[in-house]
Amino acid sequence: MTAERPARRFYRLRAPGADGERTAVSVRVDTERADPFPVYLAVGAGRRRMYLTDAEAWTLWRCLSEAVASLGDPPDHIRTDLRPSGR
Repeated sequence: MTAERPARRFYRLRAPGADGERTAVSVRVDTERADPFPVYLAVGAGRRRMYLTDAEAWTLWRCLSEAVASLGDPPDHIRTDLRPSGR
């Protein structure tokens, strides 16, 4: 028996900053939205928010993965098991 995935899932991590502050990075996936934007990306507490279609989210993932790979080895803070939460 396989567990059914909830329609709305949240993925969160915090990025360390140079000043000791930590920036929240959050992605919500909601497969039951009425509009064509199932992915919501939020970075920090400011205005960095974005609704994405699934095609845009995949394209962003591809571009970001190549771009950040050019910066060197991944930092330790992302070496974690990232599990979705219901809220």
